[in-house]
Amino acid sequence: MENDSIVGGVSHAIQDTTALSKMNQGIERLTTTPVSEWLPELVHTYLIPLGLKIVAAIIVFLLGRWVIKLVKKWMANGLMSRHGDATFHGFVSNLVSVVLYFILIIAIVGILGINTSSLVALLASAGLAVGMSLGGTLQNFAGGVLIVLFRPFKVGDYIVAQGMEGVVKEIQIFNTHLLTLDNKEVILPNGILATGVMTNFSKQETRRVDWVFSIAYGDDYDKAKAVLRGLCDADQRILQSPEPFVELGKLNNSSVDLTVRVWVKLADYWPVFFSMNEKVYKAFAQEGLNIPFPQVDVHMKN
Repeated sequence: MENDSIVGGVSHAIQDTTALSKMNQGIERLTTTPVSEWLPELVHTYLIPLGLKIVAAIIVFLLGRWVIKLVKKWMANGLMSRHGDATFHGFVSNLVSVVLYFILIIAIVGILGINTSSLVALLASAGLAVGMSLGGTLQNFAGGVLIVLFRPFKVGDYIVAQGMEGVVKEIQIFNTHLLTLDNKEVILPNGILATGVMTNFSKQETRRVDWVFSIAYGDDYDKAKAVLRGLCDADQRILQSPEPFVELGKLNNSSVDLTVRVWVKLADYWPVFFSMNEKVYKAFAQEGLNIPFPQVDVHMKN
């Protein structure tokens, strides 16, 4: 055993000496031999093969990117024709794109002559280390999967979450993109959306519209109630089942408040809300009903 160790040590020493000797010979040749003698050999032996590999890698990259775009387009047409769901399509398309680009990078590295098996092992180890340090990213990916599976919202829904609200524009593997009413894009992590409180205004087919209309003390309450009920019955967008609700809500400091509640289809919520405000303002003026404003009566004694 001891003799084998000695022999192995001597063998390594001889190999190291040989490599060092070759390196010294190469350096001596570069410094003592004219450039015209060793440059053609360098070009033919190293530079031309390396250049061909780089050109091949560029061609494969461009071709691969074109193929990935075709695959995404094919998936878009296929998934939309079968499922018709932009939520599922956007998530799967984004995930497949990431996987295909990873495969393309591995192929390019192999063309350049780098050992791909060692690179894959290195990337796997690096990915594990990065994944442990970036737990939030993995949580966001898991949140994206849960959103696609359980559908608390989908593309096109109007939601409120984390103090932000808007229409869901796209659901990616890590984030969800919202488009606000004033055309700003908000990016929210999927992990928070999957585990936090979120309000979806587009989940149901109908919504209830609430108003509080006030008249002055001394005005005819029954007339005001009849006017409001007539306006609700006249608007074809307001559903009659459930029946519109018009009742006395509160005797306020300076006004008599009437509560009005009606049900409409989802798309009619804001049109009905704004048009009813205008109709009530005009109708009260025509019927001699006063819309009060806050006031204070001061009584002075001599």
